[in-house]
Amino acid sequence: MARVVGIDHIVLRVSDFEVSRRFYDRLLSFLGFVEEWDLGRTVGWNNGVTMVWVVEADAGAKPHHTGDIGFHHYAFELDSNAAVDELGDFLKREGVKIVDPPADYPSYGEGYRAVFFLDPDGLKLEGMYFLEKVKRGGRPPEPK
Repeated sequence: MARVVGIDHIVLRVSDFEVSRRFYDRLLSFLGFVEEWDLGRTVGWNNGVTMVWVVEADAGAKPHHTGDIGFHHYAFELDSNAAVDELGDFLKREGVKIVDPPADYPSYGEGYRAVFFLDPDGLKLEGMYFLEKVKRGGRPPEPK
C-alpha cells in the first residue's frame, strides 16, 4: 500500500515574479531555506525536507481570491512557540500584511500557537507550533 511520508514541495504561481521572488527569498531565508534552483522565471528554495517553488503565472491569470475553490493557506511548522513570535517580529519589520498576530489557539488543540500573514498576491501563509503534535510523537520537542 502506498503511504505518504511528507509533503515534498509546493508550487506557487505569482502575478509579479520579481516582487514575489524578493518576498519569498527574505521569508524563506529567515525560516532556514536556501535557494537551490534558479530557472529564470521559476525559483525553488529547500530546507532539506520541503521545497517551495515560485513560478510566474500565465499572462491574464486571475488574481487569487480567498474563499474560492483551491488554496486556502500553507502552514510552516516551526520548532517552538518562541519561533512563532520571532516570525511575527520579522514580518512586522518587513512590512508584511499580518492577518492574525502571534497568538495561542486552544480550540485547535493543546499548545497551538500561530501567526497568519499574506504574500504579495494575498496568498495566506501561517507559521505555527503545535505542542499536542509533539506529545503524540509527531516531531521533536521544543528546544530549551
